[in-house]
Amino acid sequence: MPRKSTRLTFAVLATGAGVFSMLQSLIAPALPTVQHALHTSQSTATWVMTAYLLSASVFTPILGRVGDLVGRKRTLVAVLFTVLAGCLLAALAPNIGVLIVARAVQGAGGALFPLSFGIIRDEFAPSEVSGSISNLSAVIAAGGGVGMVAAGPIVSALDYRWLFWIPVAVVAVTAMIAMRYVPETPHRAGGRVHWLGAVLLSAWLVALLLPLSEAARWGWGSARVIGLFTAAAALFALWLTAESRSGSPLIDLRVMRLPAVWTTNTVALLFGAGMYSIWSFLPGFVQTPRAAGYGFGATVTASGLLMLPMLVAMFVSGVLSGRLEPVLGAKRLLMAGAAFGAVACGFLTLWHDSQWQVAVVAGLFGFGIGLAFASMANLIVGSVPAEQTGAATGMNANIRTIGGSIGAAVVSVLVTGHLQPSGLPQASGYTHGFALLTVLLVAAALAALLVPTRRTPHPTPLTPILPTPTPEPATTPH
Repeated sequence: MPRKSTRLTFAVLATGAGVFSMLQSLIAPALPTVQHALHTSQSTATWVMTAYLLSASVFTPILGRVGDLVGRKRTLVAVLFTVLAGCLLAALAPNIGVLIVARAVQGAGGALFPLSFGIIRDEFAPSEVSGSISNLSAVIAAGGGVGMVAAGPIVSALDYRWLFWIPVAVVAVTAMIAMRYVPETPHRAGGRVHWLGAVLLSAWLVALLLPLSEAARWGWGSARVIGLFTAAAALFALWLTAESRSGSPLIDLRVMRLPAVWTTNTVALLFGAGMYSIWSFLPGFVQTPRAAGYGFGATVTASGLLMLPMLVAMFVSGVLSGRLEPVLGAKRLLMAGAAFGAVACGFLTLWHDSQWQVAVVAGLFGFGIGLAFASMANLIVGSVPAEQTGAATGMNANIRTIGGSIGAAVVSVLVTGHLQPSGLPQASGYTHGFALLTVLLVAAALAALLVPTRRTPHPTPLTPILPTPTPEPATTPH
């Protein structure tokens, strides 16, 4: 495919990944509306988010690896049509059960991230790879912000079902263009899908993320939560053993042990904890009635607009990082991204009495997200063999999600631990939660110091690490 067509390829990749990122946050502000419209309980409505999280966590690394093996373009098109089917089913869902299933189907779109990074590495000129990955990361980061900002106006002007009808149209066009114009992967990994590894990976991810999502309702000391955490630990150990002994592992643990990979994944875990917690709790904070002694009583639409500085800053910093990475290096940008997040949370801990303060925090944190997303992707892509790109970037996204689930669960305990007579959280709960996020993001910035420094912006890809049937000691990927 001629190089002049890479712009169209990038547009297709950015649209698909951006829509999926938007779907992550688009429905969250509308959950009360969905609950009322479909005549269900609040606990059942939360499964609209939980099903999506679990599905994306399972499919992101697995389909990323499938793309490495059978072709990224073929897998990309299949995933786009799957997301299209999920959005169509959600838009037509007659009850909450069908909507939850539809959201699980949409979760397969998580694979769009690693597949897109792999296609950019395959098809773009070496001098374009870093900047294109940064620009795509900016779109992915901004997509979540678009969801938060757009949800209120769409629901108010139309109906919550249009949160899915609009993506139906966009994804349908994107899938058709991808079929016609995106080139197929020239380099594919050898071997086959390690289905035992896929099953075990899915099992321990679900066993870990499900209790993190539901512990607030089930109780942290309940048999279900303790049992699932125990099962997750056992299944994780089994997965490590199975992968280390496989001749064609789903996730090559030797790649996960590369210094640039495990250090970047450590930052992803900590940064994800802060990022997802801010996305989850800051809108609720600003929507709290002033009678509680804090908050601004903002509507869903108004709280979304208050997040607008985050959306703009995420996109600007993501694009800017592509220009800065050849000069400063991805490691410094990753440190800066985590530092911006830490400063934002520290500011929020001390000052959150005025809306302009929240807007400043949103902008600072958004700037950090854009830098961190772009630098993490570039560090992973530049450090692994080409045929491991999908699996490695998929695991990085997954680790960020795991960190987000842990962070949101812990902050939820702090926020809801002490309630006012009205049932609203006390102001101290939010303050303690924001302080914890500050500590986590400082830790992320310090962890970024461990990332190896690269002296060239576009390193020569590593020699592929060919799996051997000889068992190796299982090492946990940090």
